[in-house]
Order: sequence, then structure tokens, then C-alpha cells
Amino acid sequence: MIRPALTEIGIFLIPFAVYALLLLATRNAVLVPSSWPLHLVARLALGSLVLVVLGFVMLAQYSAKPPYSTYVPAHIENGKLVPGVER
Repeated sequence: MIRPALTEIGIFLIPFAVYALLLLATRNAVLVPSSWPLHLVARLALGSLVLVVLGFVMLAQYSAKPPYSTYVPAHIENGKLVPGVER
């Protein structure tokens, strides 16, 4: 469960990182407060939240097992390890 949480935190930070890279590319100071006006930070946060919600929707939609499937756990068969499968 920690990996999806870290993925969503990374997705949240993407717009801020892109803006910081834009500031670096245009030779503006990244750490100067005037480079990060409140309305811009609010827009970046709103865009980040949209990306996070889309990420959660994609996670919920495509990470579930197929309907009526049964998970057969990993087991040893004829002396060989057989990985777990969905049937």
C-alpha cells in the first residue's frame, strides 16, 4: 500500500517540479518568493489535485482483479515453484 501512496505524492509534485524546471531554464531564481506568487501556487495545487484524482481513478479502475476470478497462490508442483496466478 505504500507504493501507490508514494506514487500519488509524486504525481502531486509533478506540476511544481515542471514549474521549477521552467524557472531554471529561463534563468529566474527558483527560491525567490516573487517567483512563486500565491495565485500561481494555487493553480499548481489545483492542477496537482486533478492529477491525483485521475491517478486514484486509474488505480481503482485498472488495478482490480477481473470479475469472478480466483487467485491461486504460489505453490510447489512436481518439485518446482509455480508462481501465483489469477484464474
